Amino acid sequence: MLIKRNLLIFFRDKAAVFFSLLAVLIILLLYVLFLGSTMEEALSSQLGFESDKIPAVMASIVFSGLIAVASITSSMGALQTTVTDKERAYKDFLTSPASSGKITLSYILSSTIIGLIMTFISLILCVAYIAFRGGNLPGFTDCLLLFLTTLLSVLCGNSIVFFITAFIKSGGAFTAMSTVLGTMVGFLMGVYIPIGQLPSSVQWVIKCFPMSHAAAMFKQVLADGELSELFANAPPQVLGELRETFGVVFTYGNYTSGFWFSALVLGSTAALFYGASILVVRD
Repeated sequence: MLIKRNLLIFFRDKAAVFFSLLAVLIILLLYVLFLGSTMEEALSSQLGFESDKIPAVMASIVFSGLIAVASITSSMGALQTTVTDKERAYKDFLTSPASSGKITLSYILSSTIIGLIMTFISLILCVAYIAFRGGNLPGFTDCLLLFLTTLLSVLCGNSIVFFITAFIKSGGAFTAMSTVLGTMVGFLMGVYIPIGQLPSSVQWVIKCFPMSHAAAMFKQVLADGELSELFANAPPQVLGELRETFGVVFTYGNYTSGFWFSALVLGSTAALFYGASILVVRD
């Protein structure tokens, strides 16, 4: 019943639904109106040739990051209920038969469900746009990988936001946190600027930010095939350098991250932050 209550509160509030996807909508509009053509021209200039695959490559790279952004911003919108309850109704909950553990679990599960729904909507829209730009539709295996990536991305993003929210007591502080985090994640996912074009110190910050691995996993499923087709006749090192530049993979010294390494990072981060959140809430 608590989970149902939290879901109804979120979806009945049209403003909450809208603002949970505001960062995604802003990135979408920026790409369609400005960033898309600029990035495509920059890539053509860098490569020294034009190809009808370039629009699909850039769309798949940028929109992979956008899906990862959606997984964390939608969780922020869903978890606003926890702060509102702290201000208005939490003492009433504590006098009810429900234990504090069940109340906490209801917030986690409801925000995870909301995050999954909103992220899957974003995923469908992004895949449709990539196909519209000439990209390939994902096959059955890719769909399974996208489902796994979405699940891990939402769990990781939700755990981080829930941990931060555990320390927030007012709606004003939550709004400020949402604004700052919603702005930062676009850069940390490599949506606005390719990761390889940033200073080395900033690249390391991105590589160490767990949610960046969600963007990398989406890129490996949606963008890797497009890049391989574009550079089918190029030397392997050229493709490798571009995969690093666009954040499809991360390098740590001599080690290059892969899909399952990033999956392990997301799963471990989710377990760590959920565990820490439970300790904080209990105190």
